[in-house]
Amino acid sequence: MLFDHFIAELQKIGPVSIHPHKTMVSIANAHKRVAYITQAGKNFIHVVFPFKQRYNDNLCFQRIQEVPKRHTVYHHFRILHKEDINDEVRKFMRIAYDG
Repeated sequence: MLFDHFIAELQKIGPVSIHPHKTMVSIANAHKRVAYITQAGKNFIHVVFPFKQRYNDNLCFQRIQEVPKRHTVYHHFRILHKEDINDEVRKFMRIAYDG
């Protein structure tokens, strides 16, 4: 249910495709990967957004991880309830989609 809700929210921004891998699911638009679902539990999904810069001023990310030599900063977000996707998260979803 949370997976479907997350995808539906992303599709409000624009079309996405879903790519299952062995240990995760990646979500992409026509140009790049927008997000990764790295864990799916009974009552949560863990989403990672790849950005080119850090976004420290937020209330939604539980971890921010810089990857040296890749110029990518992974922002980790856990969804426990549909309401966790609020306006702040939608803003970052748009940045990930458009970025």
